[in-house]
Amino acid sequence: MKKSYILMLIAIAVAIGAVMATLSDASTYVNFEKADENKGKVYTVIGQLNREMPMEFDARAGIFTFFAFDKDSNTRKVLYFKPKPTDFERSEDITMKGYSTDTAFIADEILLKCPSKYNEQNTLKDENTYGE
Repeated sequence: MKKSYILMLIAIAVAIGAVMATLSDASTYVNFEKADENKGKVYTVIGQLNREMPMEFDARAGIFTFFAFDKDSNTRKVLYFKPKPTDFERSEDITMKGYSTDTAFIADEILLKCPSKYNEQNTLKDENTYGE
């Protein structure tokens, strides 16, 4: 067999391995109920902050605790072992990647969707009325 064929087979095997590693890391979007059914399995839950419940950051333990509800209105206590993200209270949606336990959802990563600064109420005035 030619060296070029061997090198091509090795390159294809490495590419297949990279794709498989990427796919195995991809988590599934679910609600809290589904995450509770498979405790310990990593899922991604998109929810919103429950503003009626308390938020706390325990600096000694390094735990940020808050309550969130998913698209099906299931509310869960969420533990995040990092400081509270900036503008957390202003977020529209919270994407939480983590796993469920008997007492809470443990978030390893949090991404926030904050309100857009380009919404209707922040549009510029018509050029003809500018400065009036």
